[in-house]
Amino acid sequence: MPDSIDASDALIDNWTKRLEENAARYQALADRMQGQSVTERSKDGSVQVTVDSRGLLKNLVIAESAAGKRMAEVSAQVMQLVQRAQARIPELLQQAMTETTGTGDQAAAEIVREAQSTFPQPPPEAEPAFPEPDRVRRFLPEDTEPPPAAPRTPPPPPRRRPGGDEDDDDFGGPILS
Repeated sequence: MPDSIDASDALIDNWTKRLEENAARYQALADRMQGQSVTERSKDGSVQVTVDSRGLLKNLVIAESAAGKRMAEVSAQVMQLVQRAQARIPELLQQAMTETTGTGDQAAAEIVREAQSTFPQPPPEAEPAFPEPDRVRRFLPEDTEPPPAAPRTPPPPPRRRPGGDEDDDDFGGPILS
C-alpha cells in the first residue's frame, strides 16, 4: 500500500507542476499581448489608426491634408483602417503563442480561432460611392443666407361705411367729429 500512496503523491505533484507551467506560459502570452498594438495608415497618409490587442481604438490621427476631403470619405477611411488593423490581431496572437505556449497547445489554438472569427479579414477595398453634395456650405459671415420670407397675405379689402358716403377717404370715419 505505501507504494500506491507514493505513486499517487508523485502523480499529483506531476499534475501540479504541469498546471503551474501551463499557467506560467498562459500568463506570459497574456503579458506579451497586453502591450501589443497595430497601426494602419491610409495610402495618402492623411489618416492613421492604432488599435490595441483587444481591437479597441487607441489612437486616431487625421492630418491637415484630409481637410480637403468630404467628411463621409474620411469617416469611411477611418472605419476601413480600423477593420484592417483589427484583422491583424490574430496574426499577432499566433506569433505570441508560438513564442510562449508553443504551436501544439490546443487551448491557445482555440484562442487564435476565436480571434480570427472576432476580427475577420475586411472586404477588399473599393472606392466608396458618395453622392455629390448639393452645394458646399461654408460657415462664414459672408455666406449667410437671409431667412425665407414669410408668406404674404393680401391686405383686407377696404371697409365701407353704411350709407354709401363715397367722398370719405376710407380712413374709417370723418377726421373731425
